[in-house]
Amino acid sequence: MTELELIIDLHKNSERQGPGSEEETMKAIELMNLANDRNFKIADIGCGSGGQTVTLAKNINGQITAIDLFPEFLDELNNKSENLGLKERIKTLEKSMDDLPFNNAEFDIIWAEGAIYNIGFENGIKKWKNYLKNGGYLAVSEISWITNSRPKEIENFWTQEYSEIDIASNKIKILEDNGYTLVGYFYLTQNSWIENYYKPMEARFETFLERNNNSKLAKKVVKENKAEIELYQKYKDYYSYGFYIAKKIDAVS
Repeated sequence: MTELELIIDLHKNSERQGPGSEEETMKAIELMNLANDRNFKIADIGCGSGGQTVTLAKNINGQITAIDLFPEFLDELNNKSENLGLKERIKTLEKSMDDLPFNNAEFDIIWAEGAIYNIGFENGIKKWKNYLKNGGYLAVSEISWITNSRPKEIENFWTQEYSEIDIASNKIKILEDNGYTLVGYFYLTQNSWIENYYKPMEARFETFLERNNNSKLAKKVVKENKAEIELYQKYKDYYSYGFYIAKKIDAVS
């Protein structure tokens, strides 16, 4: 198996492939103050196995297109939606987030939890804006600094890993400069990282290694994830995923 295939294997059969929680997905939904008597068309981009997709389907009237590049995660979501009686509300699509087959102004809501970094925050909000109706909502969680200054070790690590990491005010300015107005912002709790993401991942390490014959590459994947967990434990007061909820506003001509 390649390293990418091993990473997918590690994250299979997990509720989430990144930090988050049902409570925080609900908090973002509530900030939109959606009408109960409307049906909404929603794109959940980079959905993974659909932890947040299910929450959206249970709490917003309408149809969800859940998009991910990896069929393994979409298969899990399809099984989940079938078992929960949500199959008619969730349609999956295997596609790259930078090559989406949607029409202009097709969606009322575009959702992306912990995924937009794959194509970059500014690039993503620009591309996806075309698919939103005027007045439609964008909800994305994005790695963000939660303090104005931080130790060099963690700053160097994240700047190397993802050069677009920034404080929330700068992210909000990017949204505003690109035709959105902010509806709300909050950052994910430490519980969403530790209890919902890292601890379940750690619990899978042993069986993951056994399943992959304790290969050198599998051990490398585990080692890198352990290092990430240790780094978060050390510097968790300085960064998180910021949840940005914004509305598309057409420029006045």
